[in-house]
Amino acid sequence: MRDLIHSLKYHHATWAVGPLGELGREALRDTRLDPAYDAFVPVPLHPLRRRARGYNQSELIARALAAPTKTRVLPALSRVRNTSTQTHFDRKERMQNLRGAFLLRKNAGVSGMHLLLIDDVLTTGSTLDECARVLLAAGAAKVDALAVARG
Repeated sequence: MRDLIHSLKYHHATWAVGPLGELGREALRDTRLDPAYDAFVPVPLHPLRRRARGYNQSELIARALAAPTKTRVLPALSRVRNTSTQTHFDRKERMQNLRGAFLLRKNAGVSGMHLLLIDDVLTTGSTLDECARVLLAAGAAKVDALAVARG
């Protein structure tokens, strides 16, 4: 799993989206999730990181998950602060590092929606927590989260 994620994130191996998408589809069958989502919302990258990588891996995974379900992918969030890497922080430091890093995009229209946040890796959950906080503050009715790997 680690090799798949690293290949996708750091070696432009977009072929890895196929197996990661299949893992995500398997996770969507979990009975704790309500499959009636209005949209899948990928966790955004900062524009500088996205430009350097050429794509957002979470968005590619969201699109792979959405295709067979006909659920739309809604890029509702933007990352407005280029936060330092989270890999060496504990949960409290991660939350502080991410505070104010995400904003709702103009005309995202999430009010009353049931959303599924999509990310590649869940470590402490701080990124998903912060994204969900922004979406709920903007009026989303419910926000669930799915990550294809645990770090």
